[in-house]
Amino acid sequence: MVVVTGQNKVSATPDDAMSSSDAEDDFQEPATPTATQAGQALPLLPQQFPEVVPLNVGGMFFTTRLSTLRRYEDTMLAAMFSGRHYIPTDAEGRYFIDRDGTYFGDILNFLRSGDLPPRERVRSVYKEAQYYSIGPLLDNLEDIQPLKGEKVRQAFLGLMPYYKDHLERIIEIAKLRAMQRKARFAKLKVCVFKEEMPITPYECPHFNSLRFERSESETKLFEHHCEVDVSFGPWEAVADVYDLLHCIVSDLSARGITVEHQCIGVCDKHLINHYYCKRPIYEFKITWW
Repeated sequence: MVVVTGQNKVSATPDDAMSSSDAEDDFQEPATPTATQAGQALPLLPQQFPEVVPLNVGGMFFTTRLSTLRRYEDTMLAAMFSGRHYIPTDAEGRYFIDRDGTYFGDILNFLRSGDLPPRERVRSVYKEAQYYSIGPLLDNLEDIQPLKGEKVRQAFLGLMPYYKDHLERIIEIAKLRAMQRKARFAKLKVCVFKEEMPITPYECPHFNSLRFERSESETKLFEHHCEVDVSFGPWEAVADVYDLLHCIVSDLSARGITVEHQCIGVCDKHLINHYYCKRPIYEFKITWW
């Protein structure tokens, strides 16, 4: 048994004795609370913001009213400046947002007065509006060009099976061929066809009815794969082959790929009797540098 009086420690019996180091451990002063412990014990008070808020967005400086940032409740900016979250400041005391500030002025202009950006900046501002979750701005941008036209285009491409996969295949084949040949460009054949089954001049006036009258065994006679690298189709829409070609070239160009194309003929595979494939074949030329 250990008897402690003041600063003195007395051992009663050898069996119950403790070393001086053990005794010192039992009577150490409490350690200074860590920052984490202090934060748990004393939660931070809500952050207070001035009425006029200086901002540093990725190194670009802005000044706006607090009410502007809180204009729409369900946005990231409103949440950030609600006081519930801590926002760091730079050396000058500006509230820092770690985001490219190139188009932040367009965001503020919409929050201030509902102004929309010029057409050439619509796509970029749309991405920023997505990041800041500004629903009213997204709705307005989607209703003007070029985003309105893009929605129509995507509705058409939604009819195209494996469209994005085929684009990737074009890029991979062209890259592989260029690397194998140590060439600046590569060529590949692409088939783009709208109708699922071939027709003859005799069928043109009654194509729809004749197509659905064919039996399953007859239909299989027309199934084949054209000797090309990639094949797009079929689809049912007013948009034709040239519309799809425009989409393909536009989407490749948007990825920085230089592409040219030209029709080099049709698939002349003989299927049965007087039926030939006749699907158009295009040569795509991908230039890498």
